[in-house]
Amino acid sequence: MRYHFVTLDVFTDRRFGGNQLAVIPDARELSGEQMQAIAREFNYAECTFVLPPASPQNDAQVRIFTPKREVPFAGHPNVGTAYALAMLEEVHGRKVGDALRFEEEAGIVAVSVARNAAGQPMSAELTAPALLDLGETMAVEHVAEAAGLAPNAITTERHEPQIASIGLPFTIAELPDLDTLAAIKPNLAAFDRHFTEVAGDALYLYVRTGPRSVQARMLAPLHGVIEDPATGSAAAALTGFLARLDPAREGTLPLAIAQGLEMGRPSLIQGAADKSGGAVTAVRVGGPCVTVMEGFLTV
Repeated sequence: MRYHFVTLDVFTDRRFGGNQLAVIPDARELSGEQMQAIAREFNYAECTFVLPPASPQNDAQVRIFTPKREVPFAGHPNVGTAYALAMLEEVHGRKVGDALRFEEEAGIVAVSVARNAAGQPMSAELTAPALLDLGETMAVEHVAEAAGLAPNAITTERHEPQIASIGLPFTIAELPDLDTLAAIKPNLAAFDRHFTEVAGDALYLYVRTGPRSVQARMLAPLHGVIEDPATGSAAAALTGFLARLDPAREGTLPLAIAQGLEMGRPSLIQGAADKSGGAVTAVRVGGPCVTVMEGFLTV
């Protein structure tokens, strides 16, 4: 059978930047094994497969695959899938509006689509399906070794390396400067030694570049992704994590996350965390998308 696909670059306003995504808008009749094989064939960080929803209150079920495994939630796949469906104007015979609800393993993911004056989609923003959840702290030495850095390259003044999740867990660590960020060289053997069977088996390493801005890199070799140019789920976890660490501020706390510069695929993710009574109550991330390819695959 032939299946229609669309590819996009997500978290960028120009082609060949941001993070690549393949969307199969109608994945009915595909098995999970076939979806995984297609994801390996595209070899992007993720591919999404759109199915009819279980509940009529929702717009679609979305399954997300990396080249190695299915994941319960991810950021740029939701942003890009919403954009793609808005561009195609319908999903499984239903007209696509500006607010979509996706059923995923991590929960319901709400995504809003922004359009230009002509009604064409420009960008999308998701609300994380889960509240900020903090896990265990990780050994500085293990994080540094996996990133190919010396242990003293990890900054611990504000926090130790720690697992954080808003639907998908990451180990978050701060670095002192952009030179250190640029010096990262993923050590695959160290990932195997220290992060196999760890919930936060992907590293999100960041440097503060302003009061509400950071630059980051994401390493996930255990998922078949050595480095990711734009990671919405990690950016959302970081947005919520840093908001929680800021005791003096309440309300909506924005965070601009630059990523992918070292890979030649510059990305900009706009994050925002709602905080009340010292607790993070919601996290959102979004950004623009552009289409790159469209065609059919044969299964």
